[in-house]
Amino acid sequence: MKNGIKKEISFICLLCLILVIAGVHGISTEAASETKEMTVVFTHDLHSHLDSFLANYDGEEQEMGGFARLKTFIDETKAEDPDTLVVDGGDFSMGTLYQTVFETQAAELRMLGYLGFDATTLGNHEFDYRTQGLTNMLNSVSESGDPLPYMVVCNVDWEATMEKWAGDSESLAAVTQLKEAFDAYGNEEASYQGAQEYVMIEKGGVSIAVTGVFGKESYEYAPTCQLVFKDPVEAVKETVAEIKEKETADMIVCLSHSGTWEDPDKSEDEILAKNVPELDLIVSGHTHTTLEEPIVHGDTAIVSTGEYGIRAGRVKLSQKENGRWQIENYELVGMTADVAENAEAREKIQGFGQTIDSDYLSRFGYTKDQVLAYNPWENPTLEELYGELRENPFTNLLADSYVDTLNKLSEFADDPVDVAVVPTGVIRDVFAQGRDITVSDVYNVFSLGIGPDGVPGYPLISIYLTGKDLKTAAEVDASISPIMNEAQLYMSGLSYTFNPNRLILNKVTEVSLMDREGTMTELEDDKLYRVVADLYSGQMLGTVSDQSFGILSITPRDAEGNPVEDLEDFIVYGDGREVKAWEAVARYLETLAADNDKGEIPEYYNEIQGRKVMDDDSSLGAILKNPNKIAVALVCVLLAVIVILVLLVVLIVRLIKRGRRRKKVVGKENR
Repeated sequence: MKNGIKKEISFICLLCLILVIAGVHGISTEAASETKEMTVVFTHDLHSHLDSFLANYDGEEQEMGGFARLKTFIDETKAEDPDTLVVDGGDFSMGTLYQTVFETQAAELRMLGYLGFDATTLGNHEFDYRTQGLTNMLNSVSESGDPLPYMVVCNVDWEATMEKWAGDSESLAAVTQLKEAFDAYGNEEASYQGAQEYVMIEKGGVSIAVTGVFGKESYEYAPTCQLVFKDPVEAVKETVAEIKEKETADMIVCLSHSGTWEDPDKSEDEILAKNVPELDLIVSGHTHTTLEEPIVHGDTAIVSTGEYGIRAGRVKLSQKENGRWQIENYELVGMTADVAENAEAREKIQGFGQTIDSDYLSRFGYTKDQVLAYNPWENPTLEELYGELRENPFTNLLADSYVDTLNKLSEFADDPVDVAVVPTGVIRDVFAQGRDITVSDVYNVFSLGIGPDGVPGYPLISIYLTGKDLKTAAEVDASISPIMNEAQLYMSGLSYTFNPNRLILNKVTEVSLMDREGTMTELEDDKLYRVVADLYSGQMLGTVSDQSFGILSITPRDAEGNPVEDLEDFIVYGDGREVKAWEAVARYLETLAADNDKGEIPEYYNEIQGRKVMDDDSSLGAILKNPNKIAVALVCVLLAVIVILVLLVVLIVRLIKRGRRRKKVVGKENR
């Protein structure tokens, strides 16, 4: 009897010892041999690209992307792993005609829900239609009754926002309504309510905490955003600490609209990874980066798949013995024709497309798929537009469209446009070669923004600049755009010559007015010239002084030469409504097509016209020729620095010599 009890006690002790050993080595008592795994599908910067579109992929123009292909990819991934987590890193809106029904239909967010996304966050372009626009969209999507992804963002500072606008009743009312829309986000079908700082999602026995964050540069790129945000790193730190305290999370995922850069010391999401090492995965949006391999800092992996849904990312992770995660497989899958379009998704997208024609385009007399002209010419890629400083025919067409469209309006009859300006930063797409150009294609080129009328699309403005200001604009283009690619300017009516070997802010050697026939007219410094640009670009003129530390400045003026206080007062109207930038291009293409039997863009837009002329002369004479006041000032400063350095050297040498003499005297005295 006693022996039996002893045996039972020994068996129990042995069993306890085995369990302790298993616990020490991280072996699950449920299934000692099993390792937790997780598959994550991710996107970011989809920018309203619900339809497929032509894109350069693997060096070839292909029909790419679209939510119908994305639906197939997600469904196939879930067929292999039903517990796949599907997330998006923000900027799901603004980029195609679908954004025009952003406030009323919320097509992008509703489609994310339909595709099976678990969570998303806000990007800077979600604020493009101002506070009221985002409020309306969130209310529309909640009222739709459709399934929706969680909305996560941890660094909105609502208290500071309310304090900021306390003295402005209109703005305070707007941000209060947005807060209410945040709190009401969701519906019965989504089975939750409210945008959150983080959410807990269970997938196949893995407990995942998902948070979202709005980056510093994202905020700089959202000029109409009225919210105040906390520091991204500090906010994520606080959120992770709260998750650690309140939840039992196997994995922490951050949907960050901050981005990565080549310089890791300036790369926001790398800074985030280094400062919040508890994060397991950062889905990095905003910079449209395509990471062929993840960036890894410690146990934190950063992933990015590029823009517009050209590719979808998929990463498989496994949990290590210490509870952290390692990447087992990582791939960026091209949404090419090899991925079939889901028929039901295609039908839902077409339904949203019909509302575009009735709710938006009808006021302009267009339909979404209406053909405007045929393009026989090869155009640059977006990457090339943001690359080398040079003229190109495609952007010549865009700038010329402003001039042609506005000069047909009665108010321009006696005072026509002299110069039109189009910066790279507002160009979001190009025309494919050998294809018909539709209204949808044109809108995609100028898809940003909204006017004071509340109608999507930036309107055109008409202001006046002096000849001196136009010369400064040319210098900004030649000196600043190689540093800030989005600042490159493409112009109609102006020609300038620059030498890249000259001092910065002194690269331009000649500037003239130039008509369509190539006739040059000298610019007069004090004369006013009528200039047309889109509203956003006009507003950016004010930043020239800031970007050049006050060295350069451009002052928009009215017809009498008075400085302009509010550029919205100089919006161009036609038929009683704002003339939109994209609309000017559409009207001009119709004009070009009507002028020839083939209905195509003429050969003029396959040729360089001499609007930007590079004089690559490194000779001393060319470098020093006709220096402007800035160059003279820089040289004077440089000479002053050299003189000061020489004087310092002379002084140091004298002090050294004096010290040596003193040592000799002291030595003699000691003898």
